[in-house]
Amino acid sequence: MRSHSDPATDAPSTDPGRAGHPGPGGPADRGAPGGPADPAGPGTLATPTGWALPIITVLGTAAAIVAAFFGSGALGGTPIAEAAGGVLSADATPVAPAGSAFSIWSVIYIGLAAYALWQLTPTARRSVRQAALRPWALASVLLNAAWVWAVQLELILGSVIVIALLLAVLVRIMYVLAAPRIGGVLESVVTDGTFGLYLGWVSVAFFANTFAWLASAGVDVVTGVPFGIVGIVVAAAVGVATALISGGRIPPALATSWGLAWVAFGRTSGEHESAALVGAAAVASVVVVAVALVRRLTGLRRERGRGAADRGARQPV
Repeated sequence: MRSHSDPATDAPSTDPGRAGHPGPGGPADRGAPGGPADPAGPGTLATPTGWALPIITVLGTAAAIVAAFFGSGALGGTPIAEAAGGVLSADATPVAPAGSAFSIWSVIYIGLAAYALWQLTPTARRSVRQAALRPWALASVLLNAAWVWAVQLELILGSVIVIALLLAVLVRIMYVLAAPRIGGVLESVVTDGTFGLYLGWVSVAFFANTFAWLASAGVDVVTGVPFGIVGIVVAAAVGVATALISGGRIPPALATSWGLAWVAFGRTSGEHESAALVGAAAVASVVVVAVALVRRLTGLRRERGRGAADRGARQPV
């Protein structure tokens, strides 16, 4: 698959470095996949990835899903909302999302399972993008499982450290996914969609987790309305920054918006009921999606403009 047409590289050449044969100084000599020396074009490896890491990724994803079932209480574990004395319950802090918000994990885990299976396919094993993504994807699912066990063991500070590392890994994945796709719509759904939702949700969960740890440590200021508004604004700012940096990727914005919307709903009743918190979280939820949509549409218009300019420049005078 070629992402563009370049007459200079599409034409036959006697230069071994450009005809698909290794030659001194050519792309094959440099080991750069997807260059003119690779007949399949940008984004495709000349040699498929071996089986070891793809299979380990499947096993790691399976372990994360099992840990999630355990953390839900389905396999004998303590439900996350009840673990560690309920410090992560839906009413623990002003920035805790209502319980229904956590249903997004079902979508994320289904996406991770689909990704784990798809990355075994020949297309995925020849993808430069997937080769770069696979170790980070594995790290994300292992950190996910580690977070569940940290909470089960009542290591709340440990859970904050783990979710911070998980967030960093997911941010890295966002940059990796900027590489060319060769798997079409299916790859877009199981990678961009899954890891986008994963990033957006963890961005909100990180703040909820951090506030819960501080509250459990006796830092009472985090349980007040002013500090709750600060937390909501910062979480929204992270969502906006993600939208801007990623070129308006919609899945992360949707997941962040989902989490903030359930924070708003959670503040309509209970210990931390507050009209100010409801308003702040509701507005933040809308703003994150709006910024992502504007950024996305602006980027598409620029791409169309560049395409039109290129076509005009190629017209014979």
